[in-house]
Amino acid sequence: MDEAVARYPSDHRRSAAMPLLHLWQEHFGFISEEAVLWIAGKLGLQPINILELVTFYPMFREQPPGKTHIRVCRTLSCAMAGGFELMENLCTTFGIQRPPDGDGMHNPITVSADGNYSVEFVECLASCHTAPVCMIGEQVHENVDPNSAANLVRNPQSAIRNPQLRSPPHPLEHRLIYKNIGRPDWTTEIDSYLRDGGYEQLKQALTMSRGDIVNKVKNSGLRGRGGAGFSCGLKWSFIRPDEKRPVYLICNADESEPGTFKDRYIIHEDPHQLLEGILISCYALNAHTAYIYIRGEFPEGAKILERAIEEARAHNFLGKNILGSGFDVEVYVHRGAGAYICGEETGLIESLEGKRGYPRIKPPYFPAVLGLYMCPTIVNNVETLCHIKHIIAMGGAEYARLGRANNTGTRIVCVSGDVQRPGYFEIEVGAVTMGQLIYEMAGGLRPGRKLKAVIPGGSSAKVLRADEKFKLKHRQSDGSTIEREMSIDEIPMDFDSLTAAGSMAGSGGVIVLDDSRGMVWVLNNINEFYAHESCGQCTPCREGSLWMKKITDRMLRGGGVVEDPKTLKTIGDNIAGRTICAFGEACAWPTQSFVEKFPEEFAARAQKPIPPPLPPEYTPEELIEEEEIPTTPLAHDPGWEKAGAQGTI
Repeated sequence: MDEAVARYPSDHRRSAAMPLLHLWQEHFGFISEEAVLWIAGKLGLQPINILELVTFYPMFREQPPGKTHIRVCRTLSCAMAGGFELMENLCTTFGIQRPPDGDGMHNPITVSADGNYSVEFVECLASCHTAPVCMIGEQVHENVDPNSAANLVRNPQSAIRNPQLRSPPHPLEHRLIYKNIGRPDWTTEIDSYLRDGGYEQLKQALTMSRGDIVNKVKNSGLRGRGGAGFSCGLKWSFIRPDEKRPVYLICNADESEPGTFKDRYIIHEDPHQLLEGILISCYALNAHTAYIYIRGEFPEGAKILERAIEEARAHNFLGKNILGSGFDVEVYVHRGAGAYICGEETGLIESLEGKRGYPRIKPPYFPAVLGLYMCPTIVNNVETLCHIKHIIAMGGAEYARLGRANNTGTRIVCVSGDVQRPGYFEIEVGAVTMGQLIYEMAGGLRPGRKLKAVIPGGSSAKVLRADEKFKLKHRQSDGSTIEREMSIDEIPMDFDSLTAAGSMAGSGGVIVLDDSRGMVWVLNNINEFYAHESCGQCTPCREGSLWMKKITDRMLRGGGVVEDPKTLKTIGDNIAGRTICAFGEACAWPTQSFVEKFPEEFAARAQKPIPPPLPPEYTPEELIEEEEIPTTPLAHDPGWEKAGAQGTI
């Protein structure tokens, strides 16, 4: 406990609240009232400061689970692969009565009568290519056969279907960050990394001026790989060279976007590459403290990083006077607790300060000016920080030759859903088209199926319909630009092309949907994710995300009314651009795009007339149960012709 508290400044002990909650829950199984009082006393806080964390972060529980606790992923890729069937079969096997849909949102754990087993649905576990996925205790199980639920606990290996063997890099790949991923002769130990030239770029960087390093990153054209695609060098340049306040670097390892699983493999298989990138970045920014904010669902990843940090310390790559340079730096791992909103940089900072992950309004709270503890702070994604090492090795100009103008370097794309070989692929940005990615690298669709749609940048990206035509500007060899019409298969996988096509590259999570998928069902799954993950700070997002989920859920269950598609779009339109952070767009864009791109499917699920607007009004349950909704004349005419589908309100 004391060691965890010592990782944070003495006047900011509140930051240790979540680490202490994790330690307590790991020991006792849940957070009791006694725990809240003890931790508050330990940190000099009020009990409400601790209780607000327990009630906000889904991983903290106030009741004991079963002796064996199973968490089943319910987000899109796992749901498509049988995640809901897996949960149903687990409940049948262990005699667990699950609460009906919509109940148990804040207490989702259900325990068997004998107390031996408990289950809960959780959001994306960042292994979408090996769906369906679940966690038993802290152990992730991939490619689980939903029909072998009975064997899952007793003999986990027997419950795995189609175990994926590591395949060599595809010829269309250009592996830089993933060079060591899947190598049979590779381990996470520092000796393995050093034999391969590890930490040589750190030694090189320590001989350079800080300005030279920042300029190299600027010249490389590196854009952030976490989702926004903002220039990394430009972000770094916001830190003043003569800054008197402490400067902090935060590595955003809160990989929570459904469809995305790239950072997980860097952390699990090549942690020293990430650590070297962090240390170079700290030196360039004159930051003496870095925090790796890793999502709570990566317990093994956190342990791997802790070991890597201690190994690096033993070799004097971090700590006091690293490599005799006179520069001191410390790196600490800080675990989240299951909140997607903490992937937003200011929400992450609030969480790291020991508070609920409520994003800050910008301006004035730009992290580079008023970040962690109101000090200048740079927040970079795991993959972004790994690129720093390679930019130092290659030089900014040489790195910029990879990819295309304004879309330089390589990036990792994650493919899941209805393809035969889902997985991760590192490509030069823009050098591979969507068609090559799906049909050549990911093996194409299942036999007899046709492509219906693609979500190209994680679940928050707008969906692209397979039979659409897109008009994109294309730069020719002489520098001139022409507009060219292309199919979805011809779209280059880069930031600008996907934006021009009406979506975004986002986090690199490509979810493929074939013609067996109902788009209302797909959107409902996405809506449920965002309704669950809204932090609740802004009214449009807090209310609107839940409204959208309730409407698509009712439509699926047979209670859709003719105005529902229009209502969905209106709700989405009134969320986007009206919230403190980009979560508003993240939850609105899927609804806006699915309703626009697949109007026929939404209309088919919205057949019933609008119920009368005056009492007795129909409840959602009645809309589902009633075969017909009558159009009723109003008792007192308020100026409308009549109520119901034909009424004008």
